[in-house]
Amino acid sequence: MQVKIHWIIDGMADMDVDKPEDAEAKVEEMLKKVLADNPDLINVLGARAIQGKAYLPGSEDDSEDATPDV
Repeated sequence: MQVKIHWIIDGMADMDVDKPEDAEAKVEEMLKKVLADNPDLINVLGARAIQGKAYLPGSEDDSEDATPDV
């Protein structure tokens, strides 16, 4: 029997950087390495997208939309 599985990985990282864009770039670089080192994430598990958004603590972390997609 063949079935479909929809999976989500949700994460939150704290980084000491000069500006939010630096944190986004750092995470993007790390995630690209993870994907390159683990091709099964794409080839077997069908990973299609990873996205995220940096924000300053206290600005969005208490709202309903606080969890960025990563």
